[in-house]
Amino acid sequence: MLESLAERAAGGTSDGETQPETAILDNGRGRGAYVLVCEHASNFVPARYGKLGLSDADLQRHIAWDPGALGVARAMARELDAPLVSCAVSRLVIDCNRDPSVFDAIALKSEDTIIPGNVDLSEAERARRVHEVYEPFHAGVAAAVVAKRLDGPAAVIGIHSFTPVYNGTQRPWHVGILFDRDESLSGPMITALREDADLVVGVNEPYSPGDRVYHTLDRHGQSQGLPSVMIEIRNDLLATPNQQEEWGMKLATILKRIGLPGDDSPK
Repeated sequence: MLESLAERAAGGTSDGETQPETAILDNGRGRGAYVLVCEHASNFVPARYGKLGLSDADLQRHIAWDPGALGVARAMARELDAPLVSCAVSRLVIDCNRDPSVFDAIALKSEDTIIPGNVDLSEAERARRVHEVYEPFHAGVAAAVVAKRLDGPAAVIGIHSFTPVYNGTQRPWHVGILFDRDESLSGPMITALREDADLVVGVNEPYSPGDRVYHTLDRHGQSQGLPSVMIEIRNDLLATPNQQEEWGMKLATILKRIGLPGDDSPK
């Protein structure tokens, strides 16, 4: 099933008549050791939700997706020859990077914006979103990880973007590296990024696993004994395709250089 999604686009708007598949696989036959994941790739809201009561402008904001993240992830997938699983539905429908049982898996408010279409949801509607969006996405990630492990050692990397200002507070970091119990990838990545004196590198900033943002990586990576790390890039640095390409190349080059933890083969 996943291989048939490889050429489908994960981006889009909320006025389409049909809902795309939730899990989009790029480069499914990639031979590299990494599985890349981009949960917040799209701002698409299925038509039946009526844009969740939001304006088109709101659906272009970070509250609906991670602008620029998919472009970075696709550049990394190409350079690392890695499979990439991205979500084709806005996180405002349900955030696939949250355990569906937590309170903010379906946001009632994001930053300063109330999400009208998420207010007073029935348990049946919540269950429907889990069944139609969350479960297929995570099935797609699981399938990609299982397939990759058949080839040998593997690691899971999440790609996200964040806003320069959050609730009125400026964020100084250009890029953040997030990790939990496993630091085998995060440590070398932080060291490599800090070699660029112009970069302000966040360590578990602007978020940390304590903010419940490590769900996908824990479920499919860390808890399975696989190295995992989350990359957050400030989205004003990803405003153009060229910027996304540059960041994708930068990160892929670092990962090629440091190699997979435990892999002593020549780089």
